[in-house]
Amino acid sequence: MTDADATSQPDAVQPDPLSTASRDIAEVPAVEIISTAALHLMSAAAVNLGLAADLPDHKDLDEARSLIDSLAGLLDAAAPSLGHHHAAPLKDGLRSLQLAFREASSIQDEPGQGPGEKYTGAVFPAASDRG
Repeated sequence: MTDADATSQPDAVQPDPLSTASRDIAEVPAVEIISTAALHLMSAAAVNLGLAADLPDHKDLDEARSLIDSLAGLLDAAAPSLGHHHAAPLKDGLRSLQLAFREASSIQDEPGQGPGEKYTGAVFPAASDRG
């Protein structure tokens, strides 16, 4: 019997790919799903800020603003569930992106009006970073 014969037989039970995916995702803790989503938003924002090594000339600050806003909202909502151990590095990454956005922008937002700052408050470079 060939593989083609086995798959064409009507009485052969084929697993439903959607139920398999649902079972797989049910086994993943929420903290991992939230962290993965946050990392995707961070990566996309970094690329749109021109921070990607392979696309250093690519900048789209409108896209970066949307991504940073979304990341800040996600982290604001999820922080209590993530706990300090998971939330702290993500918040540090968010702050770095917010500072990179300020640096990349030729027109500065008012304090508290930058991307994600409605969730985080105004973001300024640390005194040691100011030179």
